[in-house]
Amino acid sequence: MLVVEQLSKVFGDLTAVDGVSLAIPKGQLVGVIGRSGAGKSTLLRMINRLTDPSNGSIVNDGQDITALKGRDLRLWRASCAMIFQQFNLVERMDVLTNVMVGRIAHTGFTRSMLRSFTDADRARAIQALDRLDLVPQALQRAGTLSGGQQQRVAIAKALVQNPRIMLADEPIASLDPANATRVMEALREINRTDGLTVLVNLHTLDTARSYCDRIIAMKAGKVHFDGTPEALTTDKVRAIYGTDTLGDDINEAVTSTSLQAASSQPPKQAVGA
Repeated sequence: MLVVEQLSKVFGDLTAVDGVSLAIPKGQLVGVIGRSGAGKSTLLRMINRLTDPSNGSIVNDGQDITALKGRDLRLWRASCAMIFQQFNLVERMDVLTNVMVGRIAHTGFTRSMLRSFTDADRARAIQALDRLDLVPQALQRAGTLSGGQQQRVAIAKALVQNPRIMLADEPIASLDPANATRVMEALREINRTDGLTVLVNLHTLDTARSYCDRIIAMKAGKVHFDGTPEALTTDKVRAIYGTDTLGDDINEAVTSTSLQAASSQPPKQAVGA
C-alpha cells in the first residue's frame, strides 16, 4: 500500500501541491488528470523523490520514503520506476544498452557508464524488450526509432529496474493515436500481469476512463475527485476543468487558458507501430 499524507510542495510563492492525501492499494492502475499546472507532475516526482516534499509524508508498505537518503533513496527510485514524456534515452546508444542502463541502481554508476553488464542483465533486458515487441530493434540506435517505439523502450528500461511501482508522467502526450494505444496497452498489461501499481498522468479523459481502475483529478494542487471512471460525471468534470462548455471527452493538453473538446469519435485501435 502506497500512502501519501498531507503532501505539499511549495516553490516560492506558488503552492504546486497542496495537502494531498491518498491511499493506493498494490496493483491498482490509477490515472491522474487535471489542467496544466494542476500539480500532477509534481505529485509523481515527489512520490519518486525526484522532488522533495515541503510537507507531508510518503509511506510504502510501512517504509517512510520521505526519510530515505543515499543508497536507500537510489534503491527506492529504482523500485518506483519513472517514465517521462521525453523518453530519456541516449539516442546515439543502441536500444539494448539503453534498457540495461536501467540496472544502474543495482550495477552501480561506474559499471553502467562503462557498459560492463552481466549476462543476466542482458537476458533481463532482452526479456523486457520481448514483452514490448522490440527485440528486432535491440541493436538499433535509439534515435532512429519512432516516438512510440522510443516510449516502449523507456518502459522496458523501467521494467529491468524490477520495480514495485511504475509512474508515468504524460507518457502519450507526444504520440499519435495508434502509438498512444500501444503504450497504454503495454502499461495495462504490465499492471495486470506483474501486479504492479501504476500511476499515470494523462492529458485525455477518455484514455483515463478506458484504461484506469481509478481516476484522481487535481485542480490547483488539490485532489477534487477520487473514484471510479463511472463516478466521474460530466458535472464533476466541468467543475474540475473550470468550464461549462465541455463534451463527454476532454483533451486538456491545449493552452493554459483554454480547453477544447476531444473528438467525439472513439480512438482507433492500433494495428502496428
